[in-house]
Amino acid sequence: HNINYKVKVLKRLSALFRCCFKIHPKKTFGGLLLLLLLFWFSLPKPLFDTPYSFVLEDAQENLLGARIANDGQWRFPMTEKKIPAKFKAAIIEFEDRRFESHLGIDFKGILRALEQNIRNGAIVSGGSTISMQVIRLARGNRSRNIFQKIIETVLAFRMELTYSKEEILALYAAHAPYGGNVVGLETAAWRYYGKKAALLTWSEAATLAVLPNTPALIHPGRNRDALRAKRNRLLTRLLEKNALDSFEYQLALEEKLPEKPLPLPRLAPHLQVKSDLNNNSFRVKTTLETKLQQRVTNILKKHQERLAQNEIHNAAALVVEVETGNILAYVGNVVGAGAQHGEQVDVIPAPRSTGSILKPFLYALALEEGLISPRSLLQDVPAQLGSYRPENYHEKYDGLVQAERFVIRSLNVPAVNLLSDYGLQKFHYRLQKMGMTTLNNNAQHYGLPLVLGGAEGSLMDIVGIYASMARTVNHFHRQDGQYATNDFRPLNYKATAQSQATALSNTPPILSAAACWQTFETMRQVERPNTEGDWEQFTSRGNIAWKTGTSFGFRDAWAVGLTPRYVVGVWAGNADGEGRPGLVGVKAAAPILFDVFSLLEQDTWFEQPIDEM
Repeated sequence: HNINYKVKVLKRLSALFRCCFKIHPKKTFGGLLLLLLLFWFSLPKPLFDTPYSFVLEDAQENLLGARIANDGQWRFPMTEKKIPAKFKAAIIEFEDRRFESHLGIDFKGILRALEQNIRNGAIVSGGSTISMQVIRLARGNRSRNIFQKIIETVLAFRMELTYSKEEILALYAAHAPYGGNVVGLETAAWRYYGKKAALLTWSEAATLAVLPNTPALIHPGRNRDALRAKRNRLLTRLLEKNALDSFEYQLALEEKLPEKPLPLPRLAPHLQVKSDLNNNSFRVKTTLETKLQQRVTNILKKHQERLAQNEIHNAAALVVEVETGNILAYVGNVVGAGAQHGEQVDVIPAPRSTGSILKPFLYALALEEGLISPRSLLQDVPAQLGSYRPENYHEKYDGLVQAERFVIRSLNVPAVNLLSDYGLQKFHYRLQKMGMTTLNNNAQHYGLPLVLGGAEGSLMDIVGIYASMARTVNHFHRQDGQYATNDFRPLNYKATAQSQATALSNTPPILSAAACWQTFETMRQVERPNTEGDWEQFTSRGNIAWKTGTSFGFRDAWAVGLTPRYVVGVWAGNADGEGRPGLVGVKAAAPILFDVFSLLEQDTWFEQPIDEM
């Protein structure tokens, strides 16, 4: 902060004030007070009133995507008050060698600039410090003349009294021009080198240090020699200052200059346009992991090419960490499906008919109340329930089936019979308590088909409920039978979200650990129908509890799977709701589900939650 120098200057100003005060006390006091007030309030607040790009980052602050600012500029908002060490050394050496020791005004630099201008007969140097350049940028790069220079000088001095040197450098780095519509160091690092500013090499840092001085040099195909010469001269000066060693210097000289600007990453385009991200926050750090996001995106793209042969154009996937509830991958749709097929639609929060994906919830709730056990017998015969007549997928009936079989084989008739016994109103209420936010009508509106897809749910909610159930099993205190009260909660995608303190309770907040565990045990045995209508085991790698769903009219295909560490949810279909023959969960969504799980670490299984008290 250069405190000693600032104190010294202020002491000299104080001595000057005392001297004048002795000669003309009242005039001196009044005049200086007015000047002091004008000076102190002369600095605009905020210093920069410019629009910024909306920036989306992953958990490691890697760029996931960005949206151009309202004025057509790529201008990233400031992240912090520090800038990378290499760029700091380069910009100070190139622009303002005495930056650390002056208070916004470098009189030696001004005299040197005046001498150069007189010698050349034209203005070739302005003698501006970095602080003065920050003021010029903040004031919109007004025309250069003596009057504007005086204003910049006063405001630079005023800024130095409030801002630290690191803050001033950060302001300069965030608003310096880098050619075309590229503004700021961070933006330039991504546009010209495809990386964070913190990862710049010496050559790259030197190039970006000289560029704001003459941003037109970045034009591809022109001015390459001039830009390279300026960069190399700066590298030589840095070598002489021992900022880098001779080996680093030689490597830096060999590096190529950037070509035309690179396209910015576009890894989570659907997440970045969510309305709740636009609350005057220009930068959102998420919980996503870039590599996983890219790989899940590629998997969906590969499967969409297969599904498109049947006119199925859209798919979405969500990967969640059970322990935290953090979203690790968010692919709201297949990029490249085409605007005519609704690729811009974010399917993850969209209400869609759930099909059979809710059956495990009914199974868990019935186990919770002791209404059934896994081996209880349920009727599987054609039945007429009022005006509703449920049918199994293949229109075959077994008479009596064990309760767990209606989940394993996704049988409709036993599910409806169980819902009738459990209570439609109660099931509707418990789904809302568990986290389904899309049940906007009363239970009678949906009727008994509620468990078969008669209501709409979102992939976000459904995955969130399964993650909460898994968390309940993981956190259950087996020795004292206690539960964490906040295990049922919505998913989170913001890295800055505050973690809530975990309170313990002797009663389960929503579902017991035993009911959740038994449900997962049953889901591990899920079978699929073959072409003859019989049932066979769907083999999968590792221990995965999973369930599929297909909506009426073959409009939505679902698959959700979980382990103690992860939950994966997949949806496939058409964003406009068009149904297609063969659009069923086990064929369209399940293959995507298991391909995504192949990216994740293999996991052990849930520990059985036996109360040992």
